[in-house]
Amino acid sequence: MKTWKSHPVPELPGMMPELFLHETSVNRVTPLPAGDQASLYVCGITPYDATHIGHAATYVAFDLLNRAWRDGGRSVNYVQNVTDVDDPLLERATRDGVDWRELAAQQTALFQEDMEALNVVAPDHYVGAVEAIEWIVPRIEELVESGMAYPVPGLDGEPDGDIYFSVDAASAASDRSGIDGPWWLGQVSGMTEEEMLPVFAERGGDPARTGKKHPLDALLWRVARDGEPHWDGASLGAGRPGWHIECTVIAQRFLPEPFTVQGGGSDLVFPHHEMGAGHAFALSHVPMARHYAHTGMVGLDGEKMSKSKGNLVFVSRLRADGVEPAAIRLAILANHYRSDWSWTDSLLADAQQRLAAWRSALDAAPEGTATTLVAEIRAALAADLDAPRALAAVDHWARQALAGGPECSERDAALVSDAVEALLGVEL
Repeated sequence: MKTWKSHPVPELPGMMPELFLHETSVNRVTPLPAGDQASLYVCGITPYDATHIGHAATYVAFDLLNRAWRDGGRSVNYVQNVTDVDDPLLERATRDGVDWRELAAQQTALFQEDMEALNVVAPDHYVGAVEAIEWIVPRIEELVESGMAYPVPGLDGEPDGDIYFSVDAASAASDRSGIDGPWWLGQVSGMTEEEMLPVFAERGGDPARTGKKHPLDALLWRVARDGEPHWDGASLGAGRPGWHIECTVIAQRFLPEPFTVQGGGSDLVFPHHEMGAGHAFALSHVPMARHYAHTGMVGLDGEKMSKSKGNLVFVSRLRADGVEPAAIRLAILANHYRSDWSWTDSLLADAQQRLAAWRSALDAAPEGTATTLVAEIRAALAADLDAPRALAAVDHWARQALAGGPECSERDAALVSDAVEALLGVEL
């Protein structure tokens, strides 16, 4: 699948210091692995209701990481999927009376337009679930052959043969010292099984299904039902893949094992990233990723923003209303990526005023201040992608510039403009 077009990223003098990022599995900020190569997988959208601010906040956050790595001289391999066949997409298509393929294509295109407008550097590989099915089927077959997966008989008119991942078979009973050890249920999320059960049910799992060996076993292959899309599954029978195995197989195909950072929203910690890590270890006997990082949830005016509530704020609608994408991005960056926060009219108004102030300050940039500002932005991003701290540094610089009189250093103005774009993704 084709991805969107990236804006050119300016090159800056100097280099990003060592990066520290919050590690979900241990709930603390830790240094990222060193080296010239970095690899990133960020779970993509299921293409309906694209692109709401919650989506945008996640991809802008990991865009900061991508930019920070590149500023530090790293070669980055970035992969993102799009779940272009899944129950929520099919349900929405049925509700709206449209073909699910048309809905997926339209929403994916809209998402890509929004990402390009928000100046998010495009992934090197943008892969749809449908195009990955031919890679997924043999990997599920491997799990069945190794005893890590099993078929469940159909009940109440359901067909036989849905394939489930066995968390008991895959969980390692030995070293549980950290993310680099064997996988066990709870390794990524830190949750107990009692805590997992209600969350599993809320997020697409089926803990009460009869015939499963463990309530938390996750669906790998859904055999064909009447009226549902399906594909040849070889020995699995006709059907379609489950959600978690999709990302595992795509990541293992395009990234090293383990890759550097697995990213996504905090709602993906369990079950999605937990199960994906289990699938990966069961298939290759090495961890899925070396580091797990997650963004907070976004609300609207103090209430949880969700599809069920119908209170989503869409990037495309803001753009259609004449809001500059750079201001939308600045509004997102005003919140630390790990925090839960709310979108408000005042947040956007503040971002628009900030953008205007920064642009005005470029015309009054004082000599010798740009280098210090670049270092401050880098230091903020190196410390767990602290975008609010970086924005505060630019604010301070802008106030000084606007208070300093008419003299302007064109060289410093150019460096500030390049730094804000290269590191924060905001075009001045």
